Amino acid sequence: MEEKKKVVALLSGGLDSRLAVKMMQNQGFDVTAVAIKTPFCDFDCGRGCGFEIRETADSLGVDLKTVYLGDDYIEMLKHPKHGFGSGMNPCIDCRSMMFKAGKKVMDDIGAEFIISGEVLGQRPMSQFAPALRTIEKESGLEGIIVRPLSAALLPPTKPEIDGLIKRENLGMIRGRSRKEQLKMAQEFGFDNPPNAGGGCLLTDPAFSIRTKDLFHYVETPNTNDIDLLKIGRHFRFDEKTKFIVGRHKDENEMLKALALPGDVLFETKDHVGPVSVLRGDDSEKNLKLAAAITLRYSDAPKDLSGIIMTEKNEVKSEICTGSILESEYLQYRI
Repeated sequence: MEEKKKVVALLSGGLDSRLAVKMMQNQGFDVTAVAIKTPFCDFDCGRGCGFEIRETADSLGVDLKTVYLGDDYIEMLKHPKHGFGSGMNPCIDCRSMMFKAGKKVMDDIGAEFIISGEVLGQRPMSQFAPALRTIEKESGLEGIIVRPLSAALLPPTKPEIDGLIKRENLGMIRGRSRKEQLKMAQEFGFDNPPNAGGGCLLTDPAFSIRTKDLFHYVETPNTNDIDLLKIGRHFRFDEKTKFIVGRHKDENEMLKALALPGDVLFETKDHVGPVSVLRGDDSEKNLKLAAAITLRYSDAPKDLSGIIMTEKNEVKSEICTGSILESEYLQYRI
């Protein structure tokens, strides 16, 4: 039997990328999936389209390779060549990096081309024709990225010119409506097709503000800094000092896990309350402010003093703090 031609698919776990994979399988291609993780998108985070990506790959019957874009991604985010979208989202540079990762897998396994579930006009920054062409050029994949859901609306790619795929088997989907995708999902027998993805964290307005603050005050953030951005209430005391307050039990545990040796942990002694982390200048002024805010977010009466337990480098101590007015601490809120 003739060996199937190989194709690499960028698999997000959302409906569009699943449909793209299925379209290629139905045309006789052997598909290998590549899932991309960045410091801002863990494909098992449950927030967006990448939730349970491994289960998605298994359900499609494809081999899954995962790629982590870490320090290089953070470095790119400092000054993305093609700028930001509405938040801190560097969509064109981000997609280019993802396709470069896919290209490496394509070269490694001897695949013919690479596919994605992108839909023409669906995303405001990265999925319009000029942006799609820029991404191809930046990733070194000009002419060999196929976007099956919209390919019949786009210029012919090399695989089409070479006769590997036919235009009549390619989609003509445009825009943000999911009507056609849901119809295809039914035809392909997909049970419970996923809802539209929750989107990139960097497009979230509140998260973008935190990210801008971090990159403004920290020359080279690390993954620990970025993981902290995803949880808690954030306060900026000064150019060197951040303070984060947990909002519930799970975040309290995560803050304990993410605290570094130089950080100061805060907990109320006699009341149910949050875990808080002070990172930076632990001067007496900042310690007292952090303790007062921690007490304020506990269930202690707002007009009473309280004891706050602190810990740094496994050394524990206590701070007696009074109440603080909302207007006094919200000025530091990010």
